[in-house]
Amino acid sequence: MGLQKWWDAHGVPRLIKLACGTPQIMKLRSKVVPLARGDVFELGCGGGINHPFYDATAITRYAGIDPGGKLLEYARSAAEKKGWKADIRDGVGESIPFDDNSFDTVVCTYTMCSVQDQSQVVKEMRRILKPGGRLLFLEHGRAPDSPVAKWQDRIEPLWKPVAGGCHLTRPITSAVRGGGFEVEPMGEGYAPGTPKPVGWMEWGVGTKTGN
Repeated sequence: MGLQKWWDAHGVPRLIKLACGTPQIMKLRSKVVPLARGDVFELGCGGGINHPFYDATAITRYAGIDPGGKLLEYARSAAEKKGWKADIRDGVGESIPFDDNSFDTVVCTYTMCSVQDQSQVVKEMRRILKPGGRLLFLEHGRAPDSPVAKWQDRIEPLWKPVAGGCHLTRPITSAVRGGGFEVEPMGEGYAPGTPKPVGWMEWGVGTKTGN
């Protein structure tokens, strides 16, 4: 096994669980995840970091996917700890293994940065939502400030191999809106105590329009 493959298999899952579980990030999760209702699907559920924030009394079914082996172990362990039945599968966002119009809510936190094809993933999340269903998103991405964005462009090629393919330069809210969602922004800003090139966050609710 080469160094990059070893890092992707063993280092990245631990890095993600650590970096995505800081107090600042957990505070943001606590604003978004509890809004999930009905039949819920989570894209990038690996790590199980969101499980403590779900209101189990408001959820009739929970399913999720993640491509990471170790991260899936973490997710299943977190579901077991919460004491609820969860359909957690190995999969990728470009081809979500669930039928059209299957879910009331899709949850996507710190995942769109690392998918292969962001626009296809947004289309897939919309596809599996029922008409009027909601996408709850919390992501980091391209900063609105030009000096910061320039640093993101410079850093990204070095950042991606270390951070599991994570992109720093992807748009967030505009990508959701462009994928057929009516977006209600909930907040945006730089995460406190985080370098600005990796710290721009946006979160909100996208409602599926049309069929």
